[in-house]
Amino acid sequence: MTTREARGLATKENEEDAIAAYLQHNPDFFERHQALLTRLRVPHARGASTISLVERQIEVLREKHAALESKLAELVAVARANDAIADKLHRFTRKLLRARSPGQAVTLIEASLREDFDAFHGGVLLLIGEYPDLAPQRFVRCIAPDDAGLKSFETLFASGKPRCGQVRDSQREFLFGQDANDIGSVALVPLADRSGPIGVLALGSTDRDRFHPGMSTEFLARMADLIADSLGTSPVA
Repeated sequence: MTTREARGLATKENEEDAIAAYLQHNPDFFERHQALLTRLRVPHARGASTISLVERQIEVLREKHAALESKLAELVAVARANDAIADKLHRFTRKLLRARSPGQAVTLIEASLREDFDAFHGGVLLLIGEYPDLAPQRFVRCIAPDDAGLKSFETLFASGKPRCGQVRDSQREFLFGQDANDIGSVALVPLADRSGPIGVLALGSTDRDRFHPGMSTEFLARMADLIADSLGTSPVA
């Protein structure tokens, strides 16, 4: 680039800055020069042709309107989904209120997970060696707090927050046993009371995208509180 070309480019940029500044400080300019407004042409956003400045403004407004409509539709969909989950959680809570014993609570929890939340692969793992109030069953397993299989879940208990997505093969086998190979994604929900961690709710799905790291876990955390309260664990040495 020659010195003359550089000077010409600088002059053009200065002129454009001056024009932009003038229009910004004189918003009524086009009201006073409406004929000029209709004659101005700008490149079409989706082609090589040109359109008037007014048409371009209308086009921009339409694009903004379409974007806002899309965002509104997305928010409405999320709100409806949250309402549906809240309704399911409400039914879940009412069922647990009818339980007269930990054993009955477990039966209601398992039924609700299957019927209301479509969670056909799941179970509760309690960190106690024995639970006299519960008969041995597949949905609830009681293991000693120092069981070697719990070593890989230390970060889950330390965080106290649900975690969704993929897990290691050893964790999947420990949680789901013979169904482990069918599990594509998992939601792990730590259970705790005032004394600390008491167990974990494990939900599995054959769909790899059913439980993913980006999903909201607020309702899972609330469900965990309800389950922990309803079981009322009392460890036995």
